[in-house]
Amino acid sequence: MSSEIVNRVANSKLKTIDLEDFYPEGHRTTIDIKQWLFHELILKETDFRGFLKNHDWSQYKNHFVALKCSADAIIPSWAYMLITTYISPFAKKVIVGELNELETCIYQEIISNFTIEEFKDKPVIIKGCSNKPIPQTAYTMLVEKLQPIAKSIMFGEACSSVPLFKNN
Repeated sequence: MSSEIVNRVANSKLKTIDLEDFYPEGHRTTIDIKQWLFHELILKETDFRGFLKNHDWSQYKNHFVALKCSADAIIPSWAYMLITTYISPFAKKVIVGELNELETCIYQEIISNFTIEEFKDKPVIIKGCSNKPIPQTAYTMLVEKLQPIAKSIMFGEACSSVPLFKNN
């Protein structure tokens, strides 16, 4: 008696989303502005502007950049804005914060532009295992976006998923 093996997952209406598939390529870079402060503590506007003017911003071409100051200094908002005027012609994205905040910002943009019509009234599984730094917030944003339209939402792999939501 021979019976054909049927891949029920491939034949189901189940839709899979892997956030790793949307991970944009490009270097993630942190720029610590303490290097441009007087004694790494005080922002002297004339000197600061000079450092920015003479810095090679082209080295950040196609980078995702997080600006921060690791020194215990008070940095006026305009300083980060001024840096952005120099780096934005080269960088893909610039934020003030740490690299994890940068990844969250990147994914916030990706998910807000993510079209979801194909998931309407379908069971959806969100893959969880990833080799890239997908922020936890990205998963919650995706659930929030899918919940109004999906038939159900699960997390994990088709063979061992955790049910999260079922639309009655």
